[in-house]
Amino acid sequence: MTLGRHARHYLLIGGVQWLVDWAVLVLLSHWGMLIELANVLGRVAGALLGYWLNGKLTFAGDDTAVGGTQLKRFVMMWLCTTAVSTWSMGAIDHQLGLKWAWLAKPAVVFVLGVCGFLLSRHWVYRK
Repeated sequence: MTLGRHARHYLLIGGVQWLVDWAVLVLLSHWGMLIELANVLGRVAGALLGYWLNGKLTFAGDDTAVGGTQLKRFVMMWLCTTAVSTWSMGAIDHQLGLKWAWLAKPAVVFVLGVCGFLLSRHWVYRK
């Protein structure tokens, strides 16, 4: 697979994941849930969708798989990026307010998405 094809598929699937993640965050925090918990639940919703789609479509190949080893790697990566994302959302909320946290979410997700792409392509889905 080419880098361009991987990147296109990752962006497409990532866009859908981001919409799910962001919508859950905004909805739950609007209803009064702490933004940190709403962020984690949004990321869980997006991750459930993205792990399988990226494994089966984006990074599918003879040297990749979607199995137990790959799931463990994905969970490790997800826990780390979720910690960074949740800390970032909480810090922005506490410093600037909830609406700024909502607006900053795409930028935080973009930076973490670049890291996730590189880790997924070169580590998570490898056999």
